[in-house]
Amino acid sequence: MNLGNKIVDLRKKNSLSQEELAEKVGVTRQTISKWELEETTPDINQAKKLSQIFKVSLDELTDNDVSAILVEKVSNTEKLAGITIKILKCFGIFLLVLFIIDIIVLGIFIITRIKSAEERKLAGKYTITCTLDNEEYLYEWEYNKNYQIIYAGGDGWISNHTDVDKYDNANKAIAHVEDWFKDHNGKCLVNKDDYKLAE
Repeated sequence: MNLGNKIVDLRKKNSLSQEELAEKVGVTRQTISKWELEETTPDINQAKKLSQIFKVSLDELTDNDVSAILVEKVSNTEKLAGITIKILKCFGIFLLVLFIIDIIVLGIFIITRIKSAEERKLAGKYTITCTLDNEEYLYEWEYNKNYQIIYAGGDGWISNHTDVDKYDNANKAIAHVEDWFKDHNGKCLVNKDDYKLAE
């Protein structure tokens, strides 16, 4: 419906003559007639007065359908909300994966530290006293529960002549030193001290 017909229709619904409407808007009857005949149109202020008199919105008065615009705005808002939710989900998944990786790395680190501390825990000590050509030599090995050498030291003469430093197992190191002295007409006395390990 065009604006002129709309003004006629609303004027009649409100039981107003052209003169009465002209008086309320502040224009002449001829102006109302020209509007209704679509010869001219009201300016924005006059259109506002008409919408107040007829108790309709300017959009309704001018048949300006804003519902499509509103639907489009709502649709765009929904799309934006959907994209935002997807981004937040991806970010949340990323943070969760990062948290899980941190937990795994921390677990591996703790297990490694516990294992390393366990491997360094002393379980006992071998002391060997060897005699060769009326000379006495002393050497010691401290070891863990698997007989891996944690500390070794003593007379440098033994390490220089027997290559005992190449062994990482205390039992093998002791056997090697004993064999070396026996092969060179010496003898050895081995003393073993087991430490009490805390469970």
